[in-house]
Amino acid sequence: MAVDIVIYHNPECGTSRNTLAMIRNAGIEPHVIEYLKTPPSRALLVELIDRAGITPRDLLREKGTPYAELGLGDDALSDDTLVDAMMAHPVLINRPLVVSPLGVKLCRPSEAVLDLLPDAQQGAFAKEDGEQVVDASGQRIA
Repeated sequence: MAVDIVIYHNPECGTSRNTLAMIRNAGIEPHVIEYLKTPPSRALLVELIDRAGITPRDLLREKGTPYAELGLGDDALSDDTLVDAMMAHPVLINRPLVVSPLGVKLCRPSEAVLDLLPDAQQGAFAKEDGEQVVDASGQRIA
């Protein structure tokens, strides 16, 4: 049975690369959307935030973005204002965001994706930094 998984991915991000690799380690080839090149529509972004059970602030990325220059740390800013900022500057969208039949999740840390995969890991997996996440039998290491 084919599994439909979408990852909003940034190939420059190690967490995003690790997440993508774990999806593939489960034998699934996801739809990869490089969201900096092809950002989601405003309606889709709002839907993804809602389905993930998070707030727009939870999805905001600070590091390496115009977060500070735009004054986005101001707690008085509305959710609409934060979404508008992410639409104007997609780099503000944290990653990777994964959509699967089991839900939507911001996969930070990358092993959070394991909760969204209907298929087991097909073998051992270590992150790029060498941290072992899955053992040789495909079981998550606690």
